[in-house]
Amino acid sequence: MRRIIRCTITLVGAVTVGSASTHAQEPRLRGRIPEPARQTIDLLLDSARARGLPTEPLVDRALEGATKGAAGDRIVAAVRRLTGELETARAVLGDASAADELIAGASALRAGADPDALAELRRSRPAQSLTVAASVLADLVAVGVPVDTAVSAVLTLATAAEDADYIAFRRNVERDVALGASPVAALGVRLDAVAEVDFGTGAGRTATAPRKP
Repeated sequence: MRRIIRCTITLVGAVTVGSASTHAQEPRLRGRIPEPARQTIDLLLDSARARGLPTEPLVDRALEGATKGAAGDRIVAAVRRLTGELETARAVLGDASAADELIAGASALRAGADPDALAELRRSRPAQSLTVAASVLADLVAVGVPVDTAVSAVLTLATAAEDADYIAFRRNVERDVALGASPVAALGVRLDAVAEVDFGTGAGRTATAPRKP
């Protein structure tokens, strides 16, 4: 009788664990990520979800690694690193930050921005979303602007620029680089240009011109 009870408990426990495991699995990773890497990533997703971090970029990172044929341990490392970047972004941007802000902040950190730079960006734009500003920072680095220079430019624009201004600034720098200008020169020229007008009005500035990075 005791043996039967023990067997029953074991079977119930196995079914319960199996159900929890199935519930925790990310279906898009099945068949794409080798075992046991997929199981580790599922655990990372569960942990991120429990901490209120966005999980979609983690899934995307894992699938990106799978598409590139990366080994399982490298995919796990990439997902783990991104989880840390999202955690750091939330720590410096604040618990109330939207998921898109955390994702953009993580991109800026991955590009080489210091957490203190993100914290300063938040202080400069306390009531505004930082999604575009942080994304522009990462994009400027991607076209060859040195990290410190990109950070300085984004912070220079922080107090007056709207999201549309940031987007136009990035687009102009990218166009100048595509036409042959060096990234630093292109950024400097565009900073000089925005120093001449008030964002959103076109009126001449009377305040001190933005500092060049």
